[in-house]
Amino acid sequence: MRIPKSWVRPITEKIIGELAGQGLIEPLVPLAGLMDEAEAIITGELMVEDRLNDEVREILKKYESDIEKGKLDYRRMFDLTKQKLVRERNLVL
Repeated sequence: MRIPKSWVRPITEKIIGELAGQGLIEPLVPLAGLMDEAEAIITGELMVEDRLNDEVREILKKYESDIEKGKLDYRRMFDLTKQKLVRERNLVL
C-alpha cells in the first residue's frame, strides 16, 4: 500500500462527507455503515499491488536456486514478472 493505512479513514470521511454535503449522494444506509464499507473498498483497492507483489515472490521461489547462483537477477525478474501480470490482468497500480 502506497499510503499509510491510518490515512484511509480520513480520506474516506472526506470523500463521503463532500459527496453527501453537496447532495451528490443520498445514503440509503446509516452514514457510519457507508463509511465502513467505503473504507473497506478503498483499502482493498490500495492493497492490489501488495497482493500482486506477494504473488510474484511466490512465483520467483521456483527460480530461487538460479537466482542464488547468480544466473538470474532477482530484481529484474521481479519487475518483469510483475509487469507481465499487470498486463495480463489489466490492473491499474
